[in-house]
Amino acid sequence: MTATKAIVRDPMVTLYARNFTETLDFYRRLGFQEKFRYPAEGTPIHIEFRLEHFELAVVDFEKGVREHGLNIELGGNSAELVFWTDDTDALFNQLVSEGAPVLSAPSDFLNLRVAWVRDPDANPVHIVAHRAE
Repeated sequence: MTATKAIVRDPMVTLYARNFTETLDFYRRLGFQEKFRYPAEGTPIHIEFRLEHFELAVVDFEKGVREHGLNIELGGNSAELVFWTDDTDALFNQLVSEGAPVLSAPSDFLNLRVAWVRDPDANPVHIVAHRAE
């Protein structure tokens, strides 16, 4: 019998958030639209979002880990979320005015304008745009 190769499709990033409500609000302000929540009624512990072709889930760390019996430790910054925009400075200023901590102010790098902030759970958020030449 020949083994069938598994096919991967519809990838999604999941963030485990200690600051669940604030993290949800942060990504909503970036334009993410809710597409699924669990449980469907009452206070959610898991919400999935979509922005264009990108899917992102945010899970209430305390409740979600307990619900699934996961052994997850938060910490470190081994990943970041990258958001392309038409105006790095404008998006950076908006997020900072809404309380996002600054990791790196807008600067030019190669043919790009880049900046970094943190979301409410300290995940790095990279803002990037092509510079007009």
